[in-house]
Amino acid sequence: MFRTSDIVLIAVMVSAAALTYKTKREAEEQLAAVHKIQAQIRYEEDTIDLLKADWSLLTQPARLQKLTEIYKSQLGLEPVNARQIVGLDDLPAKPVNIEDLSSQRLGGMADNSGKGSLNGKDPVVTGGIVQ
Repeated sequence: MFRTSDIVLIAVMVSAAALTYKTKREAEEQLAAVHKIQAQIRYEEDTIDLLKADWSLLTQPARLQKLTEIYKSQLGLEPVNARQIVGLDDLPAKPVNIEDLSSQRLGGMADNSGKGSLNGKDPVVTGGIVQ
């Protein structure tokens, strides 16, 4: 019959075969994942190249100038230089503070603090409207 050493040897051989099969299957899965990622990279690079080509076409100064001239009569646009750049000196010095605005421009809401009384009752302020 079989000796104990033969049974151990058969068990080792079966486990080695199973481990080899498992390793091969994991390697094939990893290779498939690498191929999928490479395909995705190629797709994204092609998309980026296409977008760069579209951007360069759309931002050509001559094209922008031509579009301005075409739509000048329909939209009443003034001819402009396609390379027009606003300098830092042309920008406003600082933003307008809300305190600088008069209460007249805000419809009197700036003076309404919600305190005081209307007909002897405390006012109820909802959305800036005293009721």
